[in-house]
Amino acid sequence: MCCPSATLTVWTSAWLSGAAASDDVLDALLAWGEAHEVVAADAEAAVTLNLPLTGDFPVTPVQLLAALRARGAASARLVLPVPGDVRGLGPAGRLAEAALRAGEATLLPGIGFGIVPQPIAEGLMRWSVYKVDIPAAADQVGLGEAEHGLTDAIRDSAGALKALDVARDRPGVRAELTAWLKARPKLSWPAGTPGRALRVLQRAEEIGGILALAQADDPGGALSASAAVRRADALRPLGDAVRVARHAAINEAVRLFTEQAERPS
Repeated sequence: MCCPSATLTVWTSAWLSGAAASDDVLDALLAWGEAHEVVAADAEAAVTLNLPLTGDFPVTPVQLLAALRARGAASARLVLPVPGDVRGLGPAGRLAEAALRAGEATLLPGIGFGIVPQPIAEGLMRWSVYKVDIPAAADQVGLGEAEHGLTDAIRDSAGALKALDVARDRPGVRAELTAWLKARPKLSWPAGTPGRALRVLQRAEEIGGILALAQADDPGGALSASAAVRRADALRPLGDAVRVARHAAINEAVRLFTEQAERPS
């Protein structure tokens, strides 16, 4: 699924570029919780951004945005790390560990901070800010390549599952998918977000729903352990393709907003 860090990354970049208001950023975050709090995960982040340390009384995203503006942040970058693929995350450390646990993070490359979300109660999201040395952006998969990768992964995964004889027709699967998508947070994106990026995000969301249903399709644990492992292996490329597509779409939107801000008026 698209994630809180994706929302923060795009909307913060749009705000920093002048394409959105701060209230728009705050409203967009509400899709992920009725309340949001911000803390610094280390002393350097606390001092540099004037944020409370974890365990102290937290502040709201308003203070975070003000701190980013004051430090001269220009844009954000999304990372979606998984075991075996932590590209763009930088050296091992507390940020890398937290981002890997969450499967996501927002990086501020120009000022050297990373932000990781964590749901801590019903309707409450905590954002922890880390000071970190952020590497230059790794080679990025382009939006077109990511889109083609989704198509190829669907074909390859379907063929692998059929060959393994672990794919089954399931009555009502279309209704299940529709219900899954309706239950997802209703996200909004800034005006000016590239249309192709939005289409890729929508496609990735739909395939993510299919993937979630396929992974859960084992009523009563009917599959043997070996069959479950083979199915997981067959579906892994599809999950990777969805993650790559989301990453490419979000960072393409960020690139566009940043370029617009850098053009002479």
